[in-house]
Amino acid sequence: MWVAASAAYSLANDERRWDTGEVVELMRSVRALDAQRGRLRRAVGARPALAGLAFFLAIAIALLIAKGANAFGQTTVFGVVSGSYFALGAVGLTIVYGVLRLVNFAHGDFLTFGAYMAFVINVTVGLPLIVAVLFAIATTGAVGVGLELFMWRPMRAKGAGMLPLLLMSIGLAFVIRNGIQMVAGTGERNLRVNVTSTIAFLGLRIGRTELIVVLTSVVVLTLVGLMLRFTSLGKQMRALADNAELAEASGVDTNRIILATWLLAGGLAGLAGVLYASAVGVFTPDLGFLLLLSLFAAVILGGIGDAYGALAGGFLLGLIQEWSTLVIDARWKVAVGFAALIITLVLRPQGIFGRARAI
Repeated sequence: MWVAASAAYSLANDERRWDTGEVVELMRSVRALDAQRGRLRRAVGARPALAGLAFFLAIAIALLIAKGANAFGQTTVFGVVSGSYFALGAVGLTIVYGVLRLVNFAHGDFLTFGAYMAFVINVTVGLPLIVAVLFAIATTGAVGVGLELFMWRPMRAKGAGMLPLLLMSIGLAFVIRNGIQMVAGTGERNLRVNVTSTIAFLGLRIGRTELIVVLTSVVVLTLVGLMLRFTSLGKQMRALADNAELAEASGVDTNRIILATWLLAGGLAGLAGVLYASAVGVFTPDLGFLLLLSLFAAVILGGIGDAYGALAGGFLLGLIQEWSTLVIDARWKVAVGFAALIITLVLRPQGIFGRARAI
């Protein structure tokens, strides 16, 4: 569609006079070629994804046979829980990169900010957790919008390159983290959630709160995926990620879409922080710092800039880390996740799920 619009724009400025029939016919040809290229890209991109899935399933089957159904099933439950908040955080991180080409090292501290905002409402004020969750989503999204208006947008207007923006995001991470430490201290905090009650099924156990975390994550990620795929806002975000200049020339209000991107990414980060705090039980101001590298790993596994890939990469990373505890000490599970990342990058630098510059 965008290629066709570009072709039409070029024709309109060509010195040669084209009649309507020629323009329509050429646009049809461009659309057909664009569709054929898309089908070819999807077909080629599906091969490594299928190969990766086959390898992943082979490991799962080997562990199932070697360790037994109960042990394998229980670690899978833990992996799904971990993957749920990995995926939420990773989707927000990759959407910002996809639209703005900004590697936001402060994204992990957005999760921390969301967890502490929930703590204020849930513990300090004493309101129900659902109210705290909504407050965390709203305030973290507002922080993202505020930073866009007062920091990122002025820097882009001045023509700042990737390195200055990268250094600013690192500095911002320290500012948020140390600001939280100054106000709330460095001690451990807890939300008012029941972390002891469990549910048994098929010989396995999952915490009641952990089940809520997983279900919430799946519902929210499904809604985000549908929004990106079918709504006008999602299509405009994808157009902006694909070609900012052409999207703006086609009538897309890029400033509005960028604000919506930060609002979405911030809201998802705030929710991910609350879900992590609820599932794990305790959190500190270092929450985001400890999770940031895992979020980047999930993004890169799925293909940086690809929201659907980040979703899959988050759950994949969670499963890999938890399955590794069947064969090695749990202290090293994060290292196993990054070993899988390194292997993926060696074999396929753009990630398992393919396209590196799309959402």
